[in-house]
Amino acid sequence: MRRTAITVAASTMILTLAGCSMLNSTEGGATARPTKGDAVTVGLLLPEKVNSRYEKFDHPIIAAKVASLTRNQGKVEYANAEQNASRQATQMQQMIDNKVDVILLDAVDSHAIADEVQKAKDAGIPVIAYDRLAEGPIDAYVSFDNELVGEVQGRTLLGALGEGADTSDRIVMMNGSPTDPNAGQFKRGALSELNGKVTIAKSYDTKDWDPKNAQANMAEAIAAIGAKKIAGVYSANDAMAGGIIKALKAAGVSTLPPITGQDAELDAVQRIVAGDQYMSVYKPYPTEAEAAAEMAVAKVQGRDIQFDALAGDTVDSPTQKDVPAQLVSVVALTKSNIKSTVVKDGIYKVPEICTAKYASACSAIGLK
Repeated sequence: MRRTAITVAASTMILTLAGCSMLNSTEGGATARPTKGDAVTVGLLLPEKVNSRYEKFDHPIIAAKVASLTRNQGKVEYANAEQNASRQATQMQQMIDNKVDVILLDAVDSHAIADEVQKAKDAGIPVIAYDRLAEGPIDAYVSFDNELVGEVQGRTLLGALGEGADTSDRIVMMNGSPTDPNAGQFKRGALSELNGKVTIAKSYDTKDWDPKNAQANMAEAIAAIGAKKIAGVYSANDAMAGGIIKALKAAGVSTLPPITGQDAELDAVQRIVAGDQYMSVYKPYPTEAEAAAEMAVAKVQGRDIQFDALAGDTVDSPTQKDVPAQLVSVVALTKSNIKSTVVKDGIYKVPEICTAKYASACSAIGLK
């Protein structure tokens, strides 16, 4: 994937256009064409519920943004595949049969869903890949800069190991699901930072991003390497980090090595406060979700100028070159910036994080 810079300013400048219900014909020029008004239906297909972000953030934020962009006349038709690619294909076909106006697709299996993407295209329904880059003739893609996520994870892990880190330090890599193209991008980004600086003693591609699978893989790595010889663990997300920590504690490890994560889940933030997990990657979900809603509404309302402003980058999928895209930047979340990130942005309130179990740890880092 080739990436170019994206500015938040570009998205901010076109919000006024997004809130207007007038058709693209008012924009003038050769791009003007008759399209739908505010009574649009956005199909939203999300992949799973293991990661709490989809139910807690993505779905409600997208639904609220679609409503605000359409003067409460637009609606979201929602389905979650619960990590089942066949179920998602059926859900997408149902949306095609229901003649939704546009589909936001977060694919369980980016390759397997390509046939349904083609069916939507044939039915005249635009498909915007959301969070994960699906194959087939998609119209656009909105996600976080996934290789940057891996780079941030790898760089922060090296920082946790200290200036003396070298190839004598053994790292376990717990990558995401092989059916998720994001997992490969996270992995590439992390390896760009870790290769040649530490030794990757064991590396796993974790089926379905399942924490239980991550726990089993970690138990195997501990048996092969030895718990005391593991200097750090690259975990591609927070849910798997939880499984990794269970395996380490089951092996009698009391002082845990630095462990990465991603998604800034509440459990992970609490583990960071307590010192069990070193870092997570905070991805501002409202920015991603609202951008996806703006893209979807602009697409079906024929607002080509607005759509192009939102999709100022391009990416390549295995089946398509130069897909219009918006890539949102990310932040390394550690003890030092919990208040200035997830608390400041309203993702969590301090009392949610600092329950009785974590009160003293919160106090120690000034989180109150």
